[in-house]
Amino acid sequence: MTLNKGKLNKFLMLKLPSAWLCGVRVGEIEENTCKVTVKHKWINQNPFKSMYFAVQAMAAELSTGALVMGKVQKSNTKISMLVAQNRAQFTKKATGKISFYCYDGHLIDEAIEKTLTTGEGQTFWMKSTGINDTGQQVAIFEFEWTIKAK
Repeated sequence: MTLNKGKLNKFLMLKLPSAWLCGVRVGEIEENTCKVTVKHKWINQNPFKSMYFAVQAMAAELSTGALVMGKVQKSNTKISMLVAQNRAQFTKKATGKISFYCYDGHLIDEAIEKTLTTGEGQTFWMKSTGINDTGQQVAIFEFEWTIKAK
């Protein structure tokens, strides 16, 4: 079973309802890239009339995590996955529709191969960039993922 945006959005609704209610949605997913969108609305705003940072973090994490989930699923082995660290940089107020893009899917393949070969946990950093509907960068998130063969 291959992950697609429909399956991932259903997963959000059932397993991550806070992200779903805040409007986080997978827009596109391919082998090594993922786009997740979220629109600034009343339910996800902060007191400064922009999107709350945690909502941005949910969307950004999903853009990286969906790629990890897909590659783990494709490996047909039991592999645990977890975010160990994250860092964020906010460059502009997040208003309107924000799209988070991750292009780092290629990093996952080597980590999966190593954990399956050695049995040891592997870590790798993935980046997600938030772009508003006028093409301006609003945030950069980086997530350190850990994976380990079970």
